Amino acid sequence: MIGTLRKFFAFADPANRLLLRTSILLEVLRSLFLALKITALYLIIQGSLSGMLDGRTVLIASLLVVAGVLGAAICYHGSSMRQTVAGYHTAAGKRIEIAEHLRYLPMGYFNANSIGSITSVTTNTMEQMGDVATRVIMLTTEGLISSLLIACFLLFFDWRVGVTAFSGIALFLWVNRMLQHQAAAPSQKKISVDASLVERVLEYIQGIAEVKSYRLEGRIRRRLHQTIDDASRTNMDMERMANRFIPVQNIVVKLTGVVVCAVSLACTLQGTMDMAVCIVMLIASFLLFSALEKAGSFSSLLRIVDLSVDRANEILALPSMDIQGSDIPVAKHDIVVDDITFSYERKPVINGISLKIPDHTTTAFVGPSGGGKTTLCHLIARFWDVDRGKVLLDNHDIRSFSMDSLMEHFSFVFQNVYLFHDTITENIRFGKPNATMDEVIAAAKQACCHSFISALPNGYETVIGEGGATLSGGERQRISIARAIMKDAPVIILDEATANVDPENERDLMTAVQALTRNKTILMIAHRLQTVRNADQICVIDQGRVVQQGTHQSLSAEEGLYRDFLHAREEAVSWKILEGKKGKKEK
Repeated sequence: MIGTLRKFFAFADPANRLLLRTSILLEVLRSLFLALKITALYLIIQGSLSGMLDGRTVLIASLLVVAGVLGAAICYHGSSMRQTVAGYHTAAGKRIEIAEHLRYLPMGYFNANSIGSITSVTTNTMEQMGDVATRVIMLTTEGLISSLLIACFLLFFDWRVGVTAFSGIALFLWVNRMLQHQAAAPSQKKISVDASLVERVLEYIQGIAEVKSYRLEGRIRRRLHQTIDDASRTNMDMERMANRFIPVQNIVVKLTGVVVCAVSLACTLQGTMDMAVCIVMLIASFLLFSALEKAGSFSSLLRIVDLSVDRANEILALPSMDIQGSDIPVAKHDIVVDDITFSYERKPVINGISLKIPDHTTTAFVGPSGGGKTTLCHLIARFWDVDRGKVLLDNHDIRSFSMDSLMEHFSFVFQNVYLFHDTITENIRFGKPNATMDEVIAAAKQACCHSFISALPNGYETVIGEGGATLSGGERQRISIARAIMKDAPVIILDEATANVDPENERDLMTAVQALTRNKTILMIAHRLQTVRNADQICVIDQGRVVQQGTHQSLSAEEGLYRDFLHAREEAVSWKILEGKKGKKEK
């Protein structure tokens, strides 16, 4: 219990930790204010038994009760508000901290780890931290501190009763420790099952088109139901485990109060304790019982809190790329790739590539799928760090740049565009957050998307669905190009930007690409002949190597993959489907 409490307080940032400590201090004061009522009761009982009760004693006792009630109410309000604020801000702050940390992890992390796990930590885990965990931690801490204060109070009146109270608290903590130990396995499984459940739900929703197309409803639904059943069984196992220890813990709590009463009565009957003190001890025993019960009521959830902190810290402990570079001024945007190698999960992907990309030129990368084209572009933009060799921008190793300053030199247009659930204006403005509306419209016109945006019900203020689901593929691509035009970075990476565009949109999209790439250094990955024909140099990538390099004219005149690529495209274009019963394809 104590270890979990310390871990949680260490997890919170200094400002929220101060709020939590202030909240605990207010709870301690609240306990002291509540103790004033016991003092008032002692004065009344002592005066009544001794026959010395007078108006002055009654007035003092009344003032103590009023002061205790008011002080306790004020402390409770202040404590509760600080708990709520600290819990919410701790969760919100950690979400942002995790998001910032994820920005600087190698892209391989996201390929190797399920998005469900990340989503579970940033949603379920952080929700538990902000709501359940904070409440559990504070109730447990307050109950434990109150119990210790009451035990000290009892010790002040009579050491025998005080020792009995401290013995009961020690026994309670031992039973609680056993509870935490037994909760370790089911709590760990619960965290894992929660992540799997989020993963399965995301898989079902994101793959709903394939589920319907291939009639996978039964199989996918069974997997989802199985995961839900696993989560249900895990939660039930955790409850059953807790139910074995919670009754024992409750018995210890109640017996502590009973034993305190018994010791007080025994001392009174033996004549070693004053009757007034005995009555106060009996009343204090119920307060001790109440405080211990508060400490133990949610203690079975402490293990969840412990593991939730561990899960968040695991992500924050992942080694990020070295981003502590400098903001280096760049005169030209020449790119040199010097004998780089890169492996992904011990599988070689790039094998000793060297090439030069002069400023204001277009370099096209072609080759078979899986050959390393996209990985090479990602290494140039430092989505990963190379294993060996180096990538230079204006003769500076890109690892010497700070990550944010390096990204200022690059814009990207990917094959699969992601737009955010926001207005079209804000999606374009991501390229330049302080852009004026006139600049947004100008970028949209250059990207050939002003017309279709203007035709929407709310124009540029139309809120598009998450991922741009309410727009066509061509429309999403053109908005992403408008975003890149707005950024106006000197190096543009086009990763098969026109691969999934219908013929009707292709002309507009090519016009948009031309507007984006004017007077820039261009790196493009493409399969379509017309997009690479006019490149200043073409690099054919196969099995992580540059196997051919030159212009369209020179490469088409020599034997090799590029000419095979041209012939394959020509044959594909010449194929047509003849009408007939058999529906045969022929050349």
